[in-house]
Amino acid sequence: MSETFRVGTRGSALATTQTGWAAQKLSEISGLGVQTVLVKTEGDVVTGSLASLGGTGVFAAALRQHLLDSGCDLAVHSLKDLPTAQPEGLVLSCIPQREDVRDALCSHDGLSLDQLPQGAKVGTGSPRRGAQLLAHRPDLEIVDIRGNVPTRLGRVKGIGETLDDGSVGRATQGDLDAVILAAAGMRRLGLEKYITEYLDPSIMLPAPGQGALALETRSTGTGHAALDAALASFDDEATRLQVVAERSLLATLEAGCAAPIGALAHVEGNELVLQAVACNPDGSQTMRRSARSTINGVESAQQLGRDLANTMIADGAAVIAGLA
Repeated sequence: MSETFRVGTRGSALATTQTGWAAQKLSEISGLGVQTVLVKTEGDVVTGSLASLGGTGVFAAALRQHLLDSGCDLAVHSLKDLPTAQPEGLVLSCIPQREDVRDALCSHDGLSLDQLPQGAKVGTGSPRRGAQLLAHRPDLEIVDIRGNVPTRLGRVKGIGETLDDGSVGRATQGDLDAVILAAAGMRRLGLEKYITEYLDPSIMLPAPGQGALALETRSTGTGHAALDAALASFDDEATRLQVVAERSLLATLEAGCAAPIGALAHVEGNELVLQAVACNPDGSQTMRRSARSTINGVESAQQLGRDLANTMIADGAAVIAGLA
């Protein structure tokens, strides 16, 4: 293969695994070779909570700049980490079929969420997860954590295997009863043996776009006709409709990806069904709403998200979630 395309990625184990999977698929479809370009982002080197850094959008900015500067032809992101505003000059040209959307509990001694002891310490960097945990179990102590997936797993008593790849927040080990992680990331890394419970969306709605990857290119294309065609064929229509509705809701609520908002869409016959939750960060109040519309392309999915968000705003969601 003489012609190759360059794919940009963050350096964490999860990012390189996800990027490697997507790049391999695109290489097979297009017949092109692939070169991986590692990009260090602010979120990989700055300490402090994700919420205080402005949410997980800090991981995307450097990668996007590299793409705009033609340092790579394609960037691979976890879609839930992308701000809802799309930068000028870039387009999400492919959203492959989604992985497991759920959040996963990883606890010591295989305990489920309801079996955790009174006052158990549960780690998460997500206000959305923390709020929904407290709504279900107000006695829990939520501990703000950072770091890659193996580092976070290492915080759980008895797991001990750090499998560390040098991320921030890695010094403390074995101080927590459990952590909450995205099931998709655990599965992509082959670490699902550590999952003690997949949390049902009735208890914890995932982040908008969770479990989906976003393959981003310059809006002028990649410069490789075969790669542009491969991206188009690798795109999954049902997944795109789901995540468009979820992210449209988030954007209309004017909430960032670190806000205590959960959303999940699914296809039911010829309808798209969207569920959403807005939570007070301390779990004291939650508002759950759902809506549905006939599937009629991306614009109707966007409208479904906007309509549900506006209903929730009218009912006081912004006040509950601390967005007002």
